[in-house]
Amino acid sequence: MDTELPVVVVGAGPVGLAAAAHLLERGLEPLVLEAGDRVGAAVREWGHVRLFSPWEYDVDAAALRLLERTGWESPGRDELPTGDELVEAYLAPLAATPELAGRVRTGTRVVAVTRQGVDKTRGVGRAGRPYVVRTVRGGRVADVAARAVLDASGTWGNPNPLGVAGLPAIGEDRAGPWVTGPLPDVLGADRARFAGRHALVVGMGHSAATTLLALVRLREEEPGTEVTWVVRGRSPARLYGGGDADGLPARGLLGSTLRAAVAAGAVTLLRETTLASLTPPPGRTGRLTVAGTGRDGVPVELAVDVVVRATGARPDLGLLREVRLDLDPGLEAPSALAPLIDPDAHSCGTVPPHGEALLAHPDDGLYVVGAKSYGRAPTFLLATGYEQVRSIAAHLAGDAEAARRVELALPASGVCSTDLAGREAADLAAVGFATGSRHGRSAEEAPPAAACCGSPPTPVTVSPSRAG
Repeated sequence: MDTELPVVVVGAGPVGLAAAAHLLERGLEPLVLEAGDRVGAAVREWGHVRLFSPWEYDVDAAALRLLERTGWESPGRDELPTGDELVEAYLAPLAATPELAGRVRTGTRVVAVTRQGVDKTRGVGRAGRPYVVRTVRGGRVADVAARAVLDASGTWGNPNPLGVAGLPAIGEDRAGPWVTGPLPDVLGADRARFAGRHALVVGMGHSAATTLLALVRLREEEPGTEVTWVVRGRSPARLYGGGDADGLPARGLLGSTLRAAVAAGAVTLLRETTLASLTPPPGRTGRLTVAGTGRDGVPVELAVDVVVRATGARPDLGLLREVRLDLDPGLEAPSALAPLIDPDAHSCGTVPPHGEALLAHPDDGLYVVGAKSYGRAPTFLLATGYEQVRSIAAHLAGDAEAARRVELALPASGVCSTDLAGREAADLAAVGFATGSRHGRSAEEAPPAAACCGSPPTPVTVSPSRAG
């Protein structure tokens, strides 16, 4: 392979730009391709939301070294930035450094990756061939040759459906005018859409919690505002979290405040509820009819003004169709990584830092990193992505020892270290729910869930979580 070719990084978000910084430190040539018109385009879409990870965990080490050469001063390490602040105070200055300014192309969408001269069916003579990265910019198609490819495009913009079993609810494709993304600006730009109306929030990640608490505040200010919360699970205990025991205090406060709001009746919680259909009103004006099944198979029907889709996201693997991937059939994450992040067996406190060895695919030099590397698992942490790209950069530069080394210390999490099953049982008992096997797996038998790492503005920032 031509070692003069660049390493193409797909996506100019936090992990993509960190990858470029690490590649530069290793003497490799990065080229960052970003579909948005500015860096951090996905983060800007939830820019009004405040992270509950402080700056200490939001800035990559190699990126910091680049920034410090320009005289950049980090905000207070204990301060909690909003998404907009993360972009304006960190990502935009990073992309503007002399080293990266000419190596980041915005408005450039990657639509396909392949090996030069061969499709994925050909194995003989495949190794060592350069990659061809097909891009679209301003309507023009162009191919970029690369020695390696890091896909850090994330999962934002590819939401999980509102229906059950991974399928859209019937009529979901026609309900667009009544459905928002996971993090609407309830108290700001989107206020009129929610004030005095009935909002239905679907999902059990931190995006859902953030939106629910904003709606609770709006309810206090705007009479007639109704808030209903639908979760598929038996208990939201994993979202309520560890409270004061959480290593990130703002994360613990998020869950405990939501639990209090539900207990006070500010939020109507429908547990063990799935959505089957969404029916727009005649004439396209009025309330959306949402129908489904609740606990014990009881039919549920709601008339709502707006539905917040906080069901998490899934990776869009279409651009990688012509390369050879080794993915877990369930999580759509690298097969070697999947057992470590499977939410049926692990929470964020039990997922170890990891690097190149667990992220490699059959095509050498190809990696999926950041939130997208976790596939459908909701346990991703931003700092984990920084460690991924540090290790990969070391490997690509031939430093095997540094690639194997772990250089990451994550904050302790009360969410991960406390007894989730016990808290679920207590939560169910508090509302009079039975905990036996009659309703499926008992609370005591339930696997530890990824309570700490769900949606975009969550711990050390993040990937959207699965629906409850």
